Amino acid sequence: MSAQERAVRMEELTSLERLGLRVSAMINSPFAQHGRKVLVHRMDTDRDQDWNAIMDLLAESDGLDMSFCDDGSVLLQWDAPTDDDRVIDSEQDVSLVEREGEEAPF
Repeated sequence: MSAQERAVRMEELTSLERLGLRVSAMINSPFAQHGRKVLVHRMDTDRDQDWNAIMDLLAESDGLDMSFCDDGSVLLQWDAPTDDDRVIDSEQDVSLVEREGEEAPF
């Protein structure tokens, strides 16, 4: 995708989507992942409604500590994943969590 195509696509995004992408990129940056923390700055262009919606979504995340700063930024910190948190990548790993003879609880 060319720079012009990306610019056109960014114009199509809502302000909430742009804010969500910015916060997501900050959280997923290698530096933030290594230190398991990131300081999210609120920009002048961030609408109150959008900022509050993103903060509400983050507050619902298990294992995420949010510290609100006087300048409007938010420090996000999280713990390193444990073996219980790991993602199942293959069918072989599924067998580790399956319980034979048990019905699904739903």
